[in-house]
Amino acid sequence: MSNNDNKNENPFKFRHKSRELALQTLYACEVGKTTEWTVMLREIADSSALAPEIMSYAKDLISSVYESLDQIDSTIQERAANWELKRMAAIDRNILRLAVAELTFFSDVPVKVVIDEAVELAKTFGSSDSGKFVNGVIDSIHKKSKK
Repeated sequence: MSNNDNKNENPFKFRHKSRELALQTLYACEVGKTTEWTVMLREIADSSALAPEIMSYAKDLISSVYESLDQIDSTIQERAANWELKRMAAIDRNILRLAVAELTFFSDVPVKVVIDEAVELAKTFGSSDSGKFVNGVIDSIHKKSKK
């Protein structure tokens, strides 16, 4: 594999890892009932010895979620037919929060990538139905935003 191959893979690879780190941090904060997300992020990242690029993007994602949590939760609640936010699995809820933040505040990330990544996170960390659930909610949010 040439150096060019590595350069082409890195943006995708580090952002996927960043999303995983961001999800783990949001989940840990919610379950641990803490808002000290920077401390939690550092603890999780340090235990995994992650690259600075991974930390940086994860930090941007988490910051966007917490800075706009009410707006993000409202968007999710609007489009999650018959599902109250508090009744959703914590993993699914936090995957949706990350995806909505990325759709809203990271215009350099294509919508298809946001949806695909959220579904992958749901399949990896959620239940057997999480992928379909997350896909349906995010797709509905995206379709509404196009109107």
